[in-house]
Amino acid sequence: MKVNIFGLGYVGCVSAACLAESGHEVTGIDIDPSKVALINEGRCPIVEPGLGNLVERTVAADRLRASTCPPQTADVSIICVGTPSCENGSLDLSHIDHVAAQIGGYLGRLASYHVVNVRSTVLPGTVEKRIIPLLEAQSGKKAGVDFGVCMNPEFMREGSSVEDFFNPPFTLIGELDSASGDKVAAIYQNLRAPLYRTEIRVAEMLKYACNSFHAVKVSFSNEIGNICKTLGIDSHEVMRLVCLDTKLNISPYYMKPGFAFGGSCLPKDLRALTYKARQLDVDTPLLSSIMESNRNQIDVAYKLIVKAEKKKIGVLGLSFKPGTDDLRDSPVVELIERLIGKGYHVKVYDEEVFVARLVGSNKRYIESVIPHISSLMDRSLECVIEKSEIVLIAKSYRSPEPSFDKLLCGKPVIDLVRIASPGSRNGHYQGICW
Repeated sequence: MKVNIFGLGYVGCVSAACLAESGHEVTGIDIDPSKVALINEGRCPIVEPGLGNLVERTVAADRLRASTCPPQTADVSIICVGTPSCENGSLDLSHIDHVAAQIGGYLGRLASYHVVNVRSTVLPGTVEKRIIPLLEAQSGKKAGVDFGVCMNPEFMREGSSVEDFFNPPFTLIGELDSASGDKVAAIYQNLRAPLYRTEIRVAEMLKYACNSFHAVKVSFSNEIGNICKTLGIDSHEVMRLVCLDTKLNISPYYMKPGFAFGGSCLPKDLRALTYKARQLDVDTPLLSSIMESNRNQIDVAYKLIVKAEKKKIGVLGLSFKPGTDDLRDSPVVELIERLIGKGYHVKVYDEEVFVARLVGSNKRYIESVIPHISSLMDRSLECVIEKSEIVLIAKSYRSPEPSFDKLLCGKPVIDLVRIASPGSRNGHYQGICW
């Protein structure tokens, strides 16, 4: 394919050389004539292991060239310009605006179908609300009709970018439509990696989610390391063992947006560790912020209920997770107590807790600590739903799962766990963070 790369900085240079190595005919476009001259001489303008050889080889093979303006024809234009931070933390999109306008004019001159593929890191909504309008205004054409648009974030690390390009964890394409995605997918057909296609905004957000998670992992490891050093513990051995657990630690298990965590372990152990850190005079701002973040998710759920302007609330689920009657540090209990205090009429259904109230290990806890909530429980799911004006789904259920769809009958639903119940997702349904 004929591919334009707009921006010959770090991402642009690597992408251009690697795509040329893959057999595409690539033109790198940059406003800096010195970068253009270096590449046309077969020299790399940035320092990166293995990249210099790729540039030299692909230029010699006439698959890579550089220019200050795009060629007459191409199949895809990839935007790789920088999006640096402003002083207030916002993104400087001036380079994006300039290139989008330039490509818009280019589109206006093309007779063939062309796809604009954004590889620069931009916040969700930037492609649809900023880049596409610029392209349309400058070209006089309509996105999704006359030309295609995709968001295709990169996952390359400095120092290993060439290896990362050819062996990514996956390739992600956020597409305006299937024709746009097909064209961009063809660029990467020789890569031995899974390829996923999704919405443009999902692809924009994923890059930020990944990098934020990487930042959290570094800070988490450093705080654990600081505590370990003060206690004379080998921090690298601790974290090596942490990473060996691929069932819980390095896994999708806890990576599902939803309600606050609870139970007998997470809150207790987190409080104990941060207390120990304070005793040791070790600052742990990340670890110390986790409980506050958890409380905030309870606030989010409460505000959703307040916004619904209903006073009769049916709560489905009381323990902190399915398959247990454990109510210790259950965020649902805290939410219900707040609702009761604000004058809401609450009815609760949780078969596992109802049985525990009679014979389970939590019988004493239920009777002595939360008798006011225990008295609100009903063993009949149908009765709880019938007497409510709005239903709060606070726990998923292991098989067999109650048939919520038939029982809800169009009642407003606030879902804290994202149950697998597509039928309830009508105009009255909303999730806590989806």
